[in-house]
Amino acid sequence: MSGEPWLILPTYNEAENVEAIVTAAGDVLATAAPDGFCVLVVDDGSPDGTGRLADGLAEQHDWVRVLHRSEKNGIGPAYLAGFRHALDGGAGYVMEMDSDFSHDPADLARLLAAVFAGADLALGSRYVPGGGVKDWGLLRRLVSQGGSTYARIVLGLRVRDLTGGFKCFRREVLEAIQFDGVRSQGYAFQVELTYRAVQGGFTVVEVPILFRDRERGQSKMSWRIAAEAMWLVPRLRFR
Repeated sequence: MSGEPWLILPTYNEAENVEAIVTAAGDVLATAAPDGFCVLVVDDGSPDGTGRLADGLAEQHDWVRVLHRSEKNGIGPAYLAGFRHALDGGAGYVMEMDSDFSHDPADLARLLAAVFAGADLALGSRYVPGGGVKDWGLLRRLVSQGGSTYARIVLGLRVRDLTGGFKCFRREVLEAIQFDGVRSQGYAFQVELTYRAVQGGFTVVEVPILFRDRERGQSKMSWRIAAEAMWLVPRLRFR
């Protein structure tokens, strides 16, 4: 059905989480988008069998689809491939979320509601009143919040959580910001998407969320990803 919400779930070695996260997201979206929705798992050739488990879910549910990629080359390219697939499939709204329960699937309904109410891009935000993080050490808090503050100052934006990966876009936003030209990864990828949306004149709202550390599996975060954001953000501002 044209115009329905699509949720993009990038995975790499998420066999411990993929079935539970897809099921939980589907339960929420069935209520939030009763006219139809899709959950698209984008698997980067996970050696632990994540893609095979996702295929099994697609056989059970007509609202699950799987996009298999041959190798792991970053969350940015995985999301871009998912975005293209969703738009080609007629998505009216495109959502992104981590696959490890760091983001609460229940909050999908709140992001959708914000866009249905008029926002062009709704961000799940840790750094607005009512938002926060749980189970993080001091160093990780400083790196994350410091990265958002740094990007906000350099880019001259009012958005407080620029590095988060929990978002809902109207289709028109992704079409207008030429997302195929985004080449950054990790933190910088999320910053660049939001910056392009603001530069395009779209309305961005922040929805407070509580971000939790993953309980199962291994984090994909690295210092290389954080460092990339440090040097790419000024390039966004001054190119």
